[in-house]
Amino acid sequence: MSARRATRERGDRFVVHRHRARRLHYDLRLEVGGLLASWAVPKGPTLDPKARQLAVQVEDHPIEYFDFEGVIPSGQYGGGDVIVWDWGTWQPAEGVDPARAIERGELHFDLRGQKLAGRFVLIRRDTDRRGRDNWLLIHKNDDHARRGWDPEQLPRSVKTGRTNDEVAAAPEALWRSGVPAGEAELRLAAPARRWEPPTADELAALDAIDREGRWAVGGRRVKVTNLDKVLFPGRDGEPPVTKRELIRYYARIAPFLLPYLADRPVNANRYPDGVAAPGFWHKEVPDHAPDWLTRWHNTEADPDETQCYAVLDSVPALVWMANFAGIELHPWTSRLPDVHQPTWALIDIDPGATTRFDDLVELARLYRDALDHLDVAGMPKVTGKRGIQIWIPVRPGYTFADTRTWVETVSRVVGRILPDLVSWQWYRNQRSGRARLDYTQNAINKTLVAPFSTRPAPGAPVSVPITWDELDDPDLRPDRWTIRTVLDRVHDLGDPLAPLIGNPQDLPSLTD
Repeated sequence: MSARRATRERGDRFVVHRHRARRLHYDLRLEVGGLLASWAVPKGPTLDPKARQLAVQVEDHPIEYFDFEGVIPSGQYGGGDVIVWDWGTWQPAEGVDPARAIERGELHFDLRGQKLAGRFVLIRRDTDRRGRDNWLLIHKNDDHARRGWDPEQLPRSVKTGRTNDEVAAAPEALWRSGVPAGEAELRLAAPARRWEPPTADELAALDAIDREGRWAVGGRRVKVTNLDKVLFPGRDGEPPVTKRELIRYYARIAPFLLPYLADRPVNANRYPDGVAAPGFWHKEVPDHAPDWLTRWHNTEADPDETQCYAVLDSVPALVWMANFAGIELHPWTSRLPDVHQPTWALIDIDPGATTRFDDLVELARLYRDALDHLDVAGMPKVTGKRGIQIWIPVRPGYTFADTRTWVETVSRVVGRILPDLVSWQWYRNQRSGRARLDYTQNAINKTLVAPFSTRPAPGAPVSVPITWDELDDPDLRPDRWTIRTVLDRVHDLGDPLAPLIGNPQDLPSLTD
């Protein structure tokens, strides 16, 4: 049984909705006995141990309401806009039966969310004129306590990164009262998210900063440091690439890159001393990261695993990561909130020591023919180093085991056609120099480099999506484009992979 499924069966989820009905308030909901025990908290939950927040107990809500974000139509109960302000897991104090504790009027419990954490207490105080029980919500003075902590300073949804204003302006769902819970949520067509690149004035402001300072971009002031530090040696007679140029690139490519990063945890490959020195993987959000950076807390992580990941969903977030020397960006292939459901099936044509690029192209063409025969949409991209990958969108509902098995089955067929080019050995030193058709990246927290991410090599090459026809271009190379040339390409040709983002595609059944 997966950890997520076990969590659901234990019934230990909590959610806090930021709800603008007649008045703004926060709804604290704890999963108890198959329902969401609920309290309206006018001033919101806080980590401040000195605060005594009024919490009005309201009727239990159905489990289906847990991750609702959208609009309740005017005139219906709770009419207004709702965002998922926080979510995670909760646990009653040791030995406490939560249903009985609520009935008795005092519940001690721990929260482990993306914003809220630590020991809380709900204490029933009195009953108002409408017969509703008034409680006090208190945070204990523990390691998670923060004096003066104000929930209004963190107004964005942990589900989508949107504010109440943004949800109200373009809702993606409606909740209808008076119908069965399983039918109450009506999904609306989701508007495409768009990100604007920095303006000419913003870019000029970056150029004007000496070695370090604060760059005002995308509505944020981001600290930038060591701007003239060389991160990439030059290639083909060009000058080296500095951190300033990397930051500038990631800010300008943001409209094309962010659709592959938003709503996903990111694993970063950092090179603070430049790519001529060894780099290292960095996943945990550092303590010095700005408060506005979107984070995802992995409540399933073991104590020695990464607890908190960055979610890069804005131009300032990309700038912060570039300043942090995050050279390579590897997003998860699953999206929040359900990281156990992949949205892409991945094929990685991984070259061996003696594999020629022409060999990889020949293998990629076989995948093209296979996908065409199966009527499956996918698109290749060059990795920026030596390989070729193929990204295939899938509908919600598939598991990583499903996508891994499907990709393996297709790959085994391709491998049988050109057996002299392919090895199935895991370790490179056992492959006799041949390529590996890697299907094992279809697993949680296993990642491939994002489209338009830079790679740690001279000249700052970039991983770039291409069309199937470009496999026949004699000038194609896996590191053909760099941060100095790829912007011209996307300006002229766009991103051929972009139309497949979010495509709810079925994978046909296969037998090897």
